[in-house]
Amino acid sequence: MAFPTSVNDQITDAVTQSNVKVLGEAPAMAMGSMFQTMAHSTGILFENAVSAQQQQNTLAQAASNMGVMQIYSVDTMADAAGTEKVSQAGVADNLTSLLTVLQSFRR
Repeated sequence: MAFPTSVNDQITDAVTQSNVKVLGEAPAMAMGSMFQTMAHSTGILFENAVSAQQQQNTLAQAASNMGVMQIYSVDTMADAAGTEKVSQAGVADNLTSLLTVLQSFRR
């Protein structure tokens, strides 16, 4: 001790040792805190990656579903167009409208 004080030397030594202990443990505590923060950040990174993969899978499934629906509807649309051509349902409508126009000129 540099100069005498009214405090007992044992108390002064205990406080000094406590302060030295805290200063000695500070780097280890800081590194432990840093490792915990890095582990937490890595966990969040993986959670976001899994979420992005799930969204990508949902989009891919929706796109595949739409493609299959379009493939299946090609035959239906071709059948509908073929049926209209065979039955010539559009021709009757055209003839009816032409007859209506011709009758309007007769008056």
